[in-house]
Parts: sequence; C-alpha cells; structure tokens
Amino acid sequence: MASADEAAALPLSSDEALARLRLLRSPNVGPVSYYQLLRRFGSAGAAVEALPSLAARGGARYRPADAARIAAEAARVRSLGGRYLFHDSPHYPALLAQTDTPPPILTMQGDAALLARPAVALVGARNASAGAMRLAREFGAALAAAGFAVVSGLARGVDGAAHQGALLPDVAAGGGGTIGVIAGGLDSIYPPEHGELQAQIVAQGVLLAEMPPGTEPQARHFPRRNRIIAGLCAGTVVVEAAPKSGSLITARLAAEAGREIMAIPGSPLDSRSQGCNQLIREGAILVQSPADVIELLESFTGTPRSTFHEAAAPVALDSTPADDAPAEIAALLGTAPVGVDELVRLSGAPAGSVQLALIELELAGRLLRHAGGRVSLA
Repeated sequence: MASADEAAALPLSSDEALARLRLLRSPNVGPVSYYQLLRRFGSAGAAVEALPSLAARGGARYRPADAARIAAEAARVRSLGGRYLFHDSPHYPALLAQTDTPPPILTMQGDAALLARPAVALVGARNASAGAMRLAREFGAALAAAGFAVVSGLARGVDGAAHQGALLPDVAAGGGGTIGVIAGGLDSIYPPEHGELQAQIVAQGVLLAEMPPGTEPQARHFPRRNRIIAGLCAGTVVVEAAPKSGSLITARLAAEAGREIMAIPGSPLDSRSQGCNQLIREGAILVQSPADVIELLESFTGTPRSTFHEAAAPVALDSTPADDAPAEIAALLGTAPVGVDELVRLSGAPAGSVQLALIELELAGRLLRHAGGRVSLA
C-alpha cells in the first residue's frame, strides 16, 4: 500500500478524487481526521471503506457519505465553471498548505495562476467609516498594482472596498489581482448586494470556498473562512476594527501561522479604531501607506516581526491501538478540552495509538475537536 506522501506525488485519478471528496463529506470527518486517515490507509478509497469498522470500535454504527450525492456535487461544481483544489495539487496555495491543518479540499472559480502570486489580506469593519473605505480601496489598488494578490472575505465595508480597489482597470498591468474567500458554497452570494462584485472577482480574479455548492453561509462557517484568508497571505492588514471585530480573529490566526500582522492606527475617540490600536500595542506593525506594506512583505522570510505565539506541532499517527483503546481514552476525557499530548502522557500509550482512538471516538460522534489541537467528549 502506498503512503499518503507517495500518493501525493502521483496524478490523482478521478476515482480517488471522488473518494477524497466522499471522505471529507462523511459524517464527523474533519480536516484533522481526514489527513490522519489518508496517511494511515494510503488512499481515500481505502479510508472510506474503513470508516464503518473504525466507528464501530468507537461505539456507533456508521454510513459514509452517499456516493451519488458526491457525484452530484462534483457535477454542480463543473456546471459553475469551478474546480477542486486538493491539498497536494499543484495550484493549492503554498502558504495555506504550510498552516496547521489546512483545508483538505477547496473549490474555486477564476484564474488559478493568481494563487501563486504573493498575497496580502486586507480586512476590517463591516460598518466602516468613510475614511476606512477610502484607505481600503487605495491599499487594494496599490498592492494589486505592485503585483500582490489582495485577499479578503467579500463582506460589507472594508472587504468589499479592498476588492474593488484591486479590480480597478488601471492596476491590472502590475500582475496582481484579488482573491475572494467566501463562507458559503461557490453558488452562494452574501451579502446579496455584492453579487456583481462576486461575478467580477470570478471573471478577473479568484473565488475560493471550502463549503460545497448549495451551502448558504452560517455563523459557524466564518471562522473557517477567516482561517483561510489568514493562511493564504504573507501578511494581514487590519484597516479598521472595533474591539470585538471578526477581523481581529483573522489577524490572530495569521499571527499563529507565523505571518506579518499590520494595522492602520486610528483615533482613540472612534470605537472602530480601538481594535487596530490594540493590535499595535500587542506587537502588530503600524502601517500608514501601501508602501509600508510592500516594504515589509518584500523582506518577509517566514519569520514575522510581530510578537505572537507559535502553533504546536502535530502528532504523527504511527501505531495501531489495542481493542479497548477507545474506551481507555474516553475514560480520560471530559467536557473540558485537553491537549492530545496530555492524553498521551496520562495514558502511557504511543501517540499514534491515542490519535487513532480519537478518530474512532470522533467518527462515533463522541468526540469534539477544539482550537490548539485540544479535544473533549461531545
């Protein structure tokens, strides 16, 4: 049986592509378990076949995603003029692939060549001030003209203005453009007033989605979208943000991935500037012009000047657990999240055995995964 690494070096057959999609769409399979299953079984086809027996060891009956539904999804993506990006495909964004547990499969519309351009995220408030909207457009235009892919989330306010600036006719000669990352499927338009903007991004840039077609954006999808935005880029610029703005989450996700974090300062009298000012206090780089961003990212080596913590290294899945491993691991878990390394220490079992037991519990619907590689009982 070929390893996942060996399989990645080979052309992906249509059957294996559909099997990967089926694996990811199967109940209780998330990015962590997807990668571990692919590595353990060598192919998605073999992993899908093993799902019922793994779930049974975790204590539940299980049925993988319906193959006909997966085929219908793939046909829908094709009808939209879209394509899939698998984590090991040539066009999968390099910086996103370096993040902790990158999205295994993305759908995209547009020019895949733009995904190879150096990228910078411009994010900020939905209820942005007139000044912030102007700055977002100016930064978007200047960065695209300098050859950068300007990445944002197609939201109201700063996001939309950044995309609009990067799409101006006189900036295309610079080789840059814009990438929109949405929380729903490729056929969802949110907010509704950005339908024309989204169509323009598809025609002149790239539209990316993690969710399958037919998925309307829900609140739980936006943190995943924010993680993609952060992971795509060498740096993230927060144009304007209130203390609880979602754009601050994007900035912190970027920091955890080891990317440059930049913020435009604002008046302390305006609550929409307090988030940016706080980021600067915490170590983000103060920028006042597109030239500041370009100078910073041209010298980006992968070691950020921003002072944030690093993500923990993943534990390899390399062992086979005993028959009672799921029960033993479940006995060590509660509703409070705990790190996998702590479970390894408490159980005394090999790390791979613990990881596989966690997959079995997860497939059975008995395990929840949390940020930072922590887990708890469902």
